Amino acid sequence: MSDKNVEKAIKALKRGEIILVYDSDEREGETDMVVASQFITPEHIRTMRKDAGGLICTALHSKICESLGIPFMVDILEFASQKFKVLKELYPNDIPYDEKSSFSITINHRKTFTGITDKDRSFTIKKLTELVKEQRFNDFGKEFRSPGHVILLRACEGLVKNRQGHTEMTVALAEMAGLTPITTICEMMGDNGEAMSKSETRKYAEKHNLVYLNGEDIINYYLDKFE
Repeated sequence: MSDKNVEKAIKALKRGEIILVYDSDEREGETDMVVASQFITPEHIRTMRKDAGGLICTALHSKICESLGIPFMVDILEFASQKFKVLKELYPNDIPYDEKSSFSITINHRKTFTGITDKDRSFTIKKLTELVKEQRFNDFGKEFRSPGHVILLRACEGLVKNRQGHTEMTVALAEMAGLTPITTICEMMGDNGEAMSKSETRKYAEKHNLVYLNGEDIINYYLDKFE
């Protein structure tokens, strides 16, 4: 049954639909909205902003980050800490559910205005995915500026073999779907100011006819069939 659910999620991603992914009780205990970035629209951003409410981020496969030449944010902070000493003190070595943050740089496409609108953010993400798909990696700096309003996440090398965050799980799903391995994700927040409960996010999925996945199912499927 879990394999069939992963396959349903893959098909939904290929249709440009949002799916929901719950990581685990032992990790963040959060459900993320997920869409394959090559199909991103202003409507997707609006839904994530209004119905999810967390941080909208775009996750990239580590090989893409290598080709673009973009590092983890912690690497930038470590390098800059030689001049700005406080950055060394800010190093995130005490994340309760993880060893290292997946955050990278933030970008806007150079043809956006402020970069924050639904239209601007979806345009930036769409154009990034197109650039990657066309392997125009040397044009990255020509087309985009930083800082911006699209937060990039760098997936760990080996994906779910080495890290089981939403970044790695959703990029693995895109890879398994044969899509450009870039996803846009957003945590679902509840009205109580906490992460939306598993039962609430399941109800949301049922109400909106969305595929709902447990992270464990993605990890097992990927390791069994793609490694």
